[in-house]
Amino acid sequence: MNWLTNVVRPKIRNMLRRETPENLWIKCPDSGQLVFYKDVEANQFVIPGSNYHMRMGAVARLKSIFDNETWFDVALPDVTPDPLRFRDEKKYVDRIKDARARTNLNDAVKVGYGKLEGAGVVIAVQDFDFMGGSLGMAAGEALVRGLELAVEKKSPFIVFAASGGARMQEGILSLMQMPRTTVGVQMLREAKQPYIVVLTNPTTGGVTASYAMLGDVQIAEPGALIGFAGARVIEQTIREKLPEGFQRAEYLKEHGMVDMVVHRHELRPTLARLCRLLTRAPAQESASKSVQPVVSPAQIVMSPEAAPAAPHA
Repeated sequence: MNWLTNVVRPKIRNMLRRETPENLWIKCPDSGQLVFYKDVEANQFVIPGSNYHMRMGAVARLKSIFDNETWFDVALPDVTPDPLRFRDEKKYVDRIKDARARTNLNDAVKVGYGKLEGAGVVIAVQDFDFMGGSLGMAAGEALVRGLELAVEKKSPFIVFAASGGARMQEGILSLMQMPRTTVGVQMLREAKQPYIVVLTNPTTGGVTASYAMLGDVQIAEPGALIGFAGARVIEQTIREKLPEGFQRAEYLKEHGMVDMVVHRHELRPTLARLCRLLTRAPAQESASKSVQPVVSPAQIVMSPEAAPAAPHA
C-alpha cells in the first residue's frame, strides 16, 4: 500500500496539475479586488474598478506616450559599475546584475527620442523596479544626456520620476547627481525649451530635492506619493500628527506644490497640448513635423521593443 500512496498517486497528481503563472491575477492594493493581469495591462496598468494607478515599467511608459509606440533609444555614457566597491549583505555589482536580469534595463533611467502627436520630444523614464529607481551615476548620466539631446534637437524634455532617492551604494558620487541634473535643467531653460515633470508613485528623497521639482509644469498621477522625507520621520521631528492624505498628489495640488493631477488615460493628450503651448506650435504644424534622427548615429540606437521607425541619416 505504501508503494501506491507514496509513488503512484503523487505521480498521477503531478500529471494532472496545471502550471499557473504567478502574475496571472493582480490584487488591487486599494480595494483588494483581484483583476486579470491582461486586463490591467490593456488598461495602462490602471485597476478598472478602483482606478488605482499601479507602477508602470519604463518600456510600457514609452509605448504609451510616443506615436505608434515607436522611438529611438538614446545611447548613454558608460560609468564605473562599482566605484566604491560597496558590499552589504551582497556585493553591489551582484545587485546590479540581478536588477538588469529582472528588468532588462541597463539602469534605472531609460531615455527615448521620438514623436508625440507629430512633434519631436525627448522622454526620460525612471523604472522603480530597478533598485527602487534610485539615482546613481548611470541614472544621472542618462538624465544629463537626455537634457543635452533636447537642447541639440530644440525639443521639449519630459521626465517621468519614480524613485526612492539617491543610491546609497555609490555614496557621495550619487549625491553629486543632484546638482549635475539641476545644472542640466538650467541648460535646457537657457535654450528656452520646455521641461515637464510627471511625478509618479513614489517620488521621494534626493530626486524630489533636485530635478523632479524643477519642471516648468509639474504633473502628478492620482494617488502618487511625493515628498522628501517619510511621513513618520516628519511626525517625529515636528511632534505633530500629519493631516490625512499628506504627501499624496491631490494634497500637494491643493497646496500649490503641483500644477495638475492627471489620470493616466489623459496623460498623453495633456502632454501633447502642453508641448504645443510651451513651444507656441499650432496643432496642425506639430502634426506635420517629422522627427529627424540625431546627427551622429552612434549617439542613438533603435529600441528593440519599439516598432520599426525611420532609418538613421
